[in-house]
Amino acid sequence: MRIPVLAVALSCAFPSIVSGQTQASLGAGVSAVRNASSSASVPAVSPAAQYSAPGLYAGFSGTLATLPGGEWSTQGRVGVWLASPPLVGRLRLAVDGTVAGTDRTAGQWTAAVHGLGELFWTGARGGIGLGAGPSSGWIEDQPSVTVLHLRARGWFRAGGADWALSAEPTRFLGSWFTDATAGVTVQRGPIVASVWGMARLSSTYGSKATGSGFVQFFVTPILALEVGGGGYLPDPYQGLPRASYVSAGVRVYAKRRVSPPAIKPAATPFTPAWRGDSLIVRFRMDSASSVALAGDWNEWQPSALRRVGDNEWEGALVIPPGVYHFVLQVDGKQWVVPKGVATVPDGMGGLAALLLVQPRQSSEF
Repeated sequence: MRIPVLAVALSCAFPSIVSGQTQASLGAGVSAVRNASSSASVPAVSPAAQYSAPGLYAGFSGTLATLPGGEWSTQGRVGVWLASPPLVGRLRLAVDGTVAGTDRTAGQWTAAVHGLGELFWTGARGGIGLGAGPSSGWIEDQPSVTVLHLRARGWFRAGGADWALSAEPTRFLGSWFTDATAGVTVQRGPIVASVWGMARLSSTYGSKATGSGFVQFFVTPILALEVGGGGYLPDPYQGLPRASYVSAGVRVYAKRRVSPPAIKPAATPFTPAWRGDSLIVRFRMDSASSVALAGDWNEWQPSALRRVGDNEWEGALVIPPGVYHFVLQVDGKQWVVPKGVATVPDGMGGLAALLLVQPRQSSEF
Protein backbone atom coordinates (compact mmCIF):
# COMPACT_ATOMS: atom_id res chain seq x y z
CA MET A 1 0.00 0.00 0.00
CA ARG A 2 1.30 3.40 -0.90
CA ILE A 3 0.92 5.90 1.93
CA PRO A 4 0.93 9.56 0.76
CA VAL A 5 3.47 11.88 2.30
CA LEU A 6 1.18 13.84 4.59
CA ALA A 7 1.00 17.61 4.60
CA VAL A 8 3.96 18.32 2.28
CA ALA A 9 2.89 21.15 -0.02
CA LEU A 10 2.80 20.25 -3.71
CA SER A 11 5.38 22.30 -5.57
CA CYS A 12 5.41 23.27 -9.23
CA ALA A 13 8.26 21.69 -11.18
CA PHE A 14 10.19 24.83 -11.99
CA PRO A 15 13.31 26.51 -10.58
CA SER A 16 12.31 28.71 -7.64
CA ILE A 17 13.12 32.41 -7.42
CA VAL A 18 14.04 31.93 -3.79
CA SER A 19 17.59 32.92 -2.88
CA GLY A 20 19.50 31.06 -0.18
CA GLN A 21 16.64 29.85 2.01
CA THR A 22 16.38 26.76 4.19
CA GLN A 23 13.19 25.37 5.70
CA ALA A 24 12.38 22.26 7.74
CA SER A 25 9.07 21.04 9.08
CA LEU A 26 7.33 18.12 10.76
CA GLY A 27 3.77 17.06 10.03
CA ALA A 28 1.39 14.70 11.84
CA GLY A 29 -2.01 13.51 10.68
CA VAL A 30 -4.25 10.74 9.42
CA SER A 31 -4.69 9.43 5.89
CA ALA A 32 -7.32 7.16 4.37
CA VAL A 33 -5.85 5.20 1.43
CA ARG A 34 -7.62 2.84 -0.94
CA ASN A 35 -6.40 0.72 -3.85
CA ALA A 36 -7.84 -2.23 -5.78
CA SER A 37 -7.01 -4.77 -3.07
CA SER A 38 -7.22 -2.95 0.28
CA SER A 39 -8.11 0.21 2.17
CA ALA A 40 -7.07 1.61 5.52
CA SER A 41 -6.95 4.76 7.65
CA VAL A 42 -3.53 5.25 9.20
CA PRO A 43 -1.81 7.82 11.44
CA ALA A 44 1.55 9.09 10.22
CA VAL A 45 4.30 11.62 10.80
CA SER A 46 6.04 13.28 7.87
CA PRO A 47 9.31 15.24 8.12
CA ALA A 48 10.38 17.51 5.29
CA ALA A 49 13.28 19.84 4.52
CA GLN A 50 14.41 21.93 1.57
CA TYR A 51 17.14 24.32 0.57
CA SER A 52 16.88 26.75 -2.33
CA ALA A 53 19.50 29.12 -3.74
CA PRO A 54 20.30 30.56 -7.18
CA GLY A 55 20.79 27.55 -9.46
CA LEU A 56 20.29 24.97 -6.69
CA TYR A 57 17.37 23.21 -5.08
CA ALA A 58 17.52 20.23 -2.70
CA GLY A 59 14.55 18.72 -0.90
CA PHE A 60 13.58 15.77 1.27
CA SER A 61 10.19 14.42 2.33
CA GLY A 62 9.29 11.25 4.15
CA THR A 63 6.54 9.39 5.99
CA LEU A 64 6.47 6.99 8.92
CA ALA A 65 3.04 5.35 9.26
CA THR A 66 1.45 2.59 11.31
CA LEU A 67 -0.50 -0.03 9.36
CA PRO A 68 -3.19 -2.51 10.45
CA GLY A 69 -1.77 -5.59 12.17
CA GLY A 70 1.04 -3.77 13.92
CA GLU A 71 3.10 -3.11 10.78
CA TRP A 72 5.10 0.01 10.07
CA SER A 73 5.58 1.63 6.68
CA THR A 74 8.25 4.15 5.71
CA GLN A 75 8.66 6.24 2.58
CA GLY A 76 11.34 8.70 1.58
CA ARG A 77 12.15 10.96 -1.34
CA VAL A 78 15.23 13.12 -2.00
CA GLY A 79 15.54 15.45 -4.97
CA VAL A 80 18.39 17.69 -6.18
CA TRP A 81 18.36 20.19 -9.06
CA LEU A 82 21.60 21.95 -10.00
CA ALA A 83 22.02 24.48 -12.83
CA SER A 84 25.06 25.90 -14.57
CA PRO A 85 25.74 29.61 -15.15
CA PRO A 86 24.19 30.98 -18.38
CA LEU A 87 25.79 29.49 -21.50
CA VAL A 88 24.37 31.64 -24.29
CA GLY A 89 21.88 34.36 -23.39
CA ARG A 90 19.44 32.72 -20.96
CA LEU A 91 20.21 29.13 -21.96
CA ARG A 92 21.57 26.95 -19.18
CA LEU A 93 22.33 23.31 -18.43
CA ALA A 94 21.03 21.46 -15.36
CA VAL A 95 21.11 18.04 -13.74
CA ASP A 96 18.03 16.76 -11.95
CA GLY A 97 18.15 13.70 -9.71
CA THR A 98 15.56 11.93 -7.54
CA VAL A 99 15.89 8.94 -5.21
CA ALA A 100 12.75 7.38 -3.70
CA GLY A 101 12.06 4.26 -1.66
CA THR A 102 9.58 2.39 0.53
CA ASP A 103 9.86 -0.28 3.21
CA ARG A 104 7.51 -2.29 5.44
CA THR A 105 8.31 -4.28 8.56
CA ALA A 106 6.55 -7.34 7.11
CA GLY A 107 6.93 -6.75 3.38
CA GLN A 108 9.18 -5.91 0.45
CA TRP A 109 11.37 -2.87 0.09
CA THR A 110 11.37 -0.89 -3.15
CA ALA A 111 13.54 1.88 -4.61
CA ALA A 112 13.72 4.10 -7.68
CA VAL A 113 16.34 6.49 -9.07
CA HIS A 114 15.69 9.06 -11.79
CA GLY A 115 18.39 11.18 -13.41
CA LEU A 116 18.06 13.84 -16.10
CA GLY A 117 20.35 16.17 -17.96
CA GLU A 118 18.43 19.24 -19.09
CA LEU A 119 18.83 22.25 -21.37
CA PHE A 120 16.51 25.05 -20.29
CA TRP A 121 15.70 28.68 -20.97
CA THR A 122 14.27 31.10 -18.41
CA GLY A 123 12.66 34.49 -18.79
CA ALA A 124 11.20 37.06 -16.44
CA ARG A 125 8.00 35.09 -15.86
CA GLY A 126 8.78 31.48 -16.71
CA GLY A 127 10.80 29.06 -18.77
CA ILE A 128 10.98 25.85 -20.77
CA GLY A 129 13.27 22.82 -20.55
CA LEU A 130 14.14 19.65 -22.47
CA GLY A 131 15.83 16.72 -20.75
CA ALA A 132 16.73 13.04 -20.99
CA GLY A 133 18.27 10.40 -18.77
CA PRO A 134 17.93 6.96 -17.17
CA SER A 135 15.33 5.80 -14.65
CA SER A 136 15.85 2.64 -12.60
CA GLY A 137 13.69 0.62 -10.24
CA TRP A 138 14.27 -2.15 -7.71
CA ILE A 139 11.86 -4.46 -5.88
CA GLU A 140 13.16 -6.92 -3.30
CA ASP A 141 13.75 -10.42 -4.74
CA GLN A 142 12.94 -9.26 -8.29
CA PRO A 143 15.13 -8.22 -11.23
CA SER A 144 15.89 -4.52 -11.52
CA VAL A 145 14.88 -2.40 -14.52
CA THR A 146 16.59 0.59 -16.20
CA VAL A 147 14.85 2.58 -18.93
CA LEU A 148 15.15 5.75 -21.01
CA HIS A 149 13.20 8.71 -19.67
CA LEU A 150 12.57 11.97 -21.61
CA ARG A 151 11.01 15.20 -20.38
CA ALA A 152 9.68 18.43 -21.88
CA ARG A 153 8.34 21.00 -19.43
CA GLY A 154 7.35 24.61 -19.03
CA TRP A 155 6.63 26.84 -16.05
CA PHE A 156 5.30 30.36 -15.78
CA ARG A 157 3.66 32.84 -13.44
CA ALA A 158 0.32 34.33 -14.50
CA GLY A 159 -2.73 35.66 -12.70
CA GLY A 160 -0.90 35.62 -9.37
CA ALA A 161 -0.36 31.84 -9.62
CA ASP A 162 2.53 29.50 -10.50
CA TRP A 163 1.74 27.09 -13.36
CA ALA A 164 3.64 24.02 -14.55
CA LEU A 165 3.21 21.67 -17.52
CA SER A 166 5.24 18.60 -18.46
CA ALA A 167 5.25 15.62 -20.82
CA GLU A 168 7.50 12.65 -19.97
CA PRO A 169 7.79 9.85 -22.56
CA THR A 170 9.38 6.67 -21.18
CA ARG A 171 10.60 3.57 -23.02
CA PHE A 172 9.60 0.87 -20.52
CA LEU A 173 10.29 -2.82 -21.27
CA GLY A 174 10.06 -2.41 -25.03
CA SER A 175 7.03 -0.08 -25.17
CA TRP A 176 6.35 3.61 -24.65
CA PHE A 177 4.12 5.42 -22.19
CA THR A 178 3.86 9.19 -21.66
CA ASP A 179 2.94 10.94 -18.43
CA ALA A 180 1.40 14.38 -19.02
CA THR A 181 1.05 16.63 -15.97
CA ALA A 182 -0.44 20.08 -15.34
CA GLY A 183 -0.44 21.90 -12.00
CA VAL A 184 -1.05 25.28 -10.42
CA THR A 185 -0.12 26.69 -6.99
CA VAL A 186 -1.72 29.82 -5.53
CA GLN A 187 -0.76 31.70 -2.36
CA ARG A 188 -3.23 34.15 -0.88
CA GLY A 189 -2.41 35.47 2.58
CA PRO A 190 -2.39 32.53 5.03
CA ILE A 191 -3.65 30.04 2.40
CA VAL A 192 -1.51 28.01 -0.03
CA ALA A 193 -3.40 25.78 -2.47
CA SER A 194 -2.22 23.40 -5.23
CA VAL A 195 -4.14 21.42 -7.83
CA TRP A 196 -2.62 18.80 -10.13
CA GLY A 197 -3.87 16.62 -12.98
CA MET A 198 -1.98 13.73 -14.57
CA ALA A 199 -2.69 11.42 -17.51
CA ARG A 200 -0.72 8.33 -18.58
CA LEU A 201 -1.03 7.68 -22.30
CA SER A 202 -0.02 4.31 -23.79
CA SER A 203 -1.40 1.94 -26.40
CA THR A 204 0.42 -0.95 -24.69
CA TYR A 205 -0.09 -0.30 -20.97
CA GLY A 206 -3.45 1.42 -21.25
CA SER A 207 -4.34 5.06 -20.68
CA LYS A 208 -5.51 6.40 -17.34
CA ALA A 209 -5.79 9.71 -15.49
CA THR A 210 -6.02 11.11 -11.98
CA GLY A 211 -5.82 14.36 -10.06
CA SER A 212 -5.08 15.72 -6.61
CA GLY A 213 -5.45 18.84 -4.50
CA PHE A 214 -3.75 20.23 -1.42
CA VAL A 215 -4.52 23.18 0.86
CA GLN A 216 -2.52 24.71 3.72
CA PHE A 217 -3.89 27.26 6.15
CA PHE A 218 -1.29 28.99 8.35
CA VAL A 219 -2.82 29.51 11.78
CA THR A 220 0.43 31.11 12.96
CA PRO A 221 3.70 31.87 11.09
CA ILE A 222 5.05 28.38 12.04
CA LEU A 223 1.87 26.27 12.34
CA ALA A 224 -0.31 25.16 9.40
CA LEU A 225 -3.41 23.01 9.06
CA GLU A 226 -3.38 20.84 5.95
CA VAL A 227 -5.84 18.75 3.95
CA GLY A 228 -5.34 16.91 0.69
CA GLY A 229 -6.97 14.33 -1.51
CA GLY A 230 -6.88 12.71 -4.92
CA GLY A 231 -5.13 9.79 -6.53
CA TYR A 232 -1.84 8.29 -7.67
CA LEU A 233 -1.08 6.49 -10.92
CA PRO A 234 0.75 3.14 -10.66
CA ASP A 235 4.52 3.36 -10.15
CA PRO A 236 6.07 0.77 -12.51
CA TYR A 237 9.57 1.20 -11.05
CA GLN A 238 8.57 0.16 -7.52
CA GLY A 239 5.49 -1.91 -8.33
CA LEU A 240 3.21 0.41 -6.36
CA PRO A 241 -0.48 0.15 -7.34
CA ARG A 242 -2.87 2.88 -8.30
CA ALA A 243 -4.50 4.38 -5.20
CA SER A 244 -6.76 7.16 -3.98
CA TYR A 245 -6.39 9.02 -0.69
CA VAL A 246 -7.73 11.70 1.63
CA SER A 247 -5.43 13.17 4.30
CA ALA A 248 -5.57 15.78 7.03
CA GLY A 249 -2.94 16.94 9.48
CA VAL A 250 -1.00 19.72 11.13
CA ARG A 251 2.55 20.87 10.26
CA VAL A 252 5.08 22.77 12.38
CA TYR A 253 7.84 24.73 10.63
CA ALA A 254 11.31 25.44 12.00
CA LYS A 255 11.27 29.02 10.68
CA ARG A 256 8.59 31.65 10.70
CA ARG A 257 6.63 32.10 7.52
CA VAL A 258 6.35 35.74 6.46
CA SER A 259 2.79 36.35 5.35
CA PRO A 260 2.99 38.63 2.31
CA PRO A 261 1.01 41.82 2.90
CA ALA A 262 -1.42 43.19 0.37
CA ILE A 263 0.28 45.69 -1.91
CA LYS A 264 -0.80 49.14 -0.83
CA PRO A 265 -1.35 51.88 -3.40
CA ALA A 266 1.75 53.65 -2.06
CA ALA A 267 3.89 50.56 -2.69
CA THR A 268 5.00 50.67 -6.32
CA PRO A 269 7.59 48.71 -8.31
CA PHE A 270 11.13 50.06 -8.22
CA THR A 271 11.67 52.00 -11.47
CA PRO A 272 15.30 52.69 -12.45
CA ALA A 273 16.23 55.71 -14.58
CA TRP A 274 17.99 55.56 -17.94
CA ARG A 275 21.53 56.91 -18.22
CA GLY A 276 22.72 56.52 -21.78
CA ASP A 277 22.22 52.86 -22.74
CA SER A 278 22.07 51.66 -19.14
CA LEU A 279 19.56 51.63 -16.33
CA ILE A 280 20.84 52.98 -13.02
CA VAL A 281 19.70 51.41 -9.77
CA ARG A 282 20.48 53.04 -6.42
CA PHE A 283 19.58 51.82 -2.93
CA ARG A 284 20.18 53.11 0.57
CA MET A 285 21.46 50.47 3.01
CA ASP A 286 22.56 51.72 6.41
CA SER A 287 25.59 50.06 8.05
CA ALA A 288 26.21 47.70 5.10
CA SER A 289 29.74 46.72 4.12
CA SER A 290 28.65 45.26 0.75
CA VAL A 291 25.44 45.11 -1.31
CA ALA A 292 24.69 42.93 -4.34
CA LEU A 293 21.67 42.76 -6.63
CA ALA A 294 20.12 39.48 -7.85
CA GLY A 295 17.09 39.08 -10.08
CA ASP A 296 15.32 36.88 -12.57
CA TRP A 297 17.08 38.64 -15.47
CA ASN A 298 20.47 37.23 -14.36
CA GLU A 299 19.32 33.83 -13.01
CA TRP A 300 19.51 35.15 -9.43
CA GLN A 301 23.28 35.46 -9.47
CA PRO A 302 24.35 38.31 -7.10
CA SER A 303 25.98 41.24 -8.89
CA ALA A 304 27.94 43.63 -6.66
CA LEU A 305 26.87 47.27 -6.40
CA ARG A 306 29.38 50.06 -5.82
CA ARG A 307 29.31 52.44 -2.89
CA VAL A 308 28.53 56.01 -3.97
CA GLY A 309 28.01 57.57 -0.53
CA ASP A 310 28.10 56.70 3.12
CA ASN A 311 24.97 54.54 2.84
CA GLU A 312 24.12 54.42 -0.86
CA TRP A 313 24.91 51.72 -3.42
CA GLU A 314 24.63 51.96 -7.19
CA GLY A 315 24.76 49.69 -10.23
CA ALA A 316 23.96 49.65 -13.96
CA LEU A 317 21.67 47.21 -15.78
CA VAL A 318 21.15 46.45 -19.46
CA ILE A 319 17.78 44.70 -19.73
CA PRO A 320 14.75 45.19 -22.00
CA PRO A 321 11.51 46.88 -20.81
CA GLY A 322 9.29 44.70 -18.62
CA VAL A 323 8.51 43.66 -15.07
CA TYR A 324 11.18 41.76 -13.10
CA HIS A 325 11.71 40.34 -9.60
CA PHE A 326 14.76 41.08 -7.45
CA VAL A 327 16.31 40.91 -3.99
CA LEU A 328 19.36 42.54 -2.40
CA GLN A 329 22.18 40.61 -0.74
CA VAL A 330 23.66 42.54 2.18
CA ASP A 331 27.12 41.69 3.57
CA GLY A 332 27.23 38.52 1.50
CA LYS A 333 24.62 36.59 3.48
CA GLN A 334 21.40 38.47 4.28
CA TRP A 335 18.67 38.69 1.60
CA VAL A 336 16.35 41.71 1.85
CA VAL A 337 13.90 43.75 -0.23
CA PRO A 338 14.06 47.58 -0.24
CA LYS A 339 11.55 49.44 1.90
CA GLY A 340 8.55 50.94 0.14
CA VAL A 341 8.85 48.76 -2.99
CA ALA A 342 5.98 46.52 -4.10
CA THR A 343 6.62 42.82 -3.43
CA VAL A 344 5.24 39.41 -4.35
CA PRO A 345 5.50 36.05 -2.52
CA ASP A 346 8.57 34.02 -3.48
CA GLY A 347 6.92 30.64 -2.80
CA MET A 348 9.02 29.89 0.30
CA GLY A 349 7.44 32.27 2.77
CA GLY A 350 9.60 35.23 1.76
CA LEU A 351 9.21 38.16 -0.62
CA ALA A 352 10.74 39.34 -3.89
CA ALA A 353 10.62 43.01 -4.91
CA LEU A 354 9.25 44.19 -8.26
CA LEU A 355 11.36 46.15 -10.73
CA LEU A 356 9.67 47.98 -13.62
CA VAL A 357 11.74 48.88 -16.69
CA GLN A 358 9.93 51.44 -18.81
CA PRO A 359 10.72 52.07 -22.48
CA ARG A 360 13.32 54.77 -22.95
CA GLN A 361 11.88 58.09 -24.10
CA SER A 362 13.31 59.89 -27.09
CA SER A 363 14.71 62.64 -24.87
CA GLU A 364 16.85 60.06 -23.11
CA PHE A 365 18.82 59.02 -26.21
